[in-house]
Amino acid sequence: MSEPVDVSSLLAQIPKADKGLPPVHLWDTAFCGDIDMRIARDGTWYYMGTPIGRKPMVKLFSTIIRRDGDDYFLITPVEKVGIKVDDAPFVAIAVEVEGADEQQVLRFTTNVDEQLIAGSEHPLRIVIDPVTQEPAPYVHVRRNLEALIHRNVFYQLVELAVTREIDGQRWLGVWSSGVFFPIGLEP
Repeated sequence: MSEPVDVSSLLAQIPKADKGLPPVHLWDTAFCGDIDMRIARDGTWYYMGTPIGRKPMVKLFSTIIRRDGDDYFLITPVEKVGIKVDDAPFVAIAVEVEGADEQQVLRFTTNVDEQLIAGSEHPLRIVIDPVTQEPAPYVHVRRNLEALIHRNVFYQLVELAVTREIDGQRWLGVWSSGVFFPIGLEP
């Protein structure tokens, strides 16, 4: 394994893009080892056990994250380093609702100020913990990266829920961009 990667050298390698995100999915960079960086379930980024307090730095790192299988990496054209992600790399911290019923549009904002509209490109999914039966809601952000929907935001979605029959069962769910997203079976 090569020498440990310095965060400042990693930052220096991030290409400056005028628009959009770096094309991390196209980079076939050699793995350089793991770095002591972790994204907690609440969206806080840690380096060497200490929270990264500079939001611009977190936002910059968030543009070069990639998931391959179950593993997460920060990747540049020169280096690829492994990081730990407790749940999802992003957290949806706010939702704006426009319209109603099937014309409703849900616009989510993540903890790194990324905005996305739930729909076929950014679907919602709910995972139910088999032990606690607690829901863990997610919205797709890009490629195979998701944002955990914050509990307060999920409560807003539950308040918006309407009933729809799917395969003979009555589901509660929300509409966005013409797509119905089931939240759970109607009690």
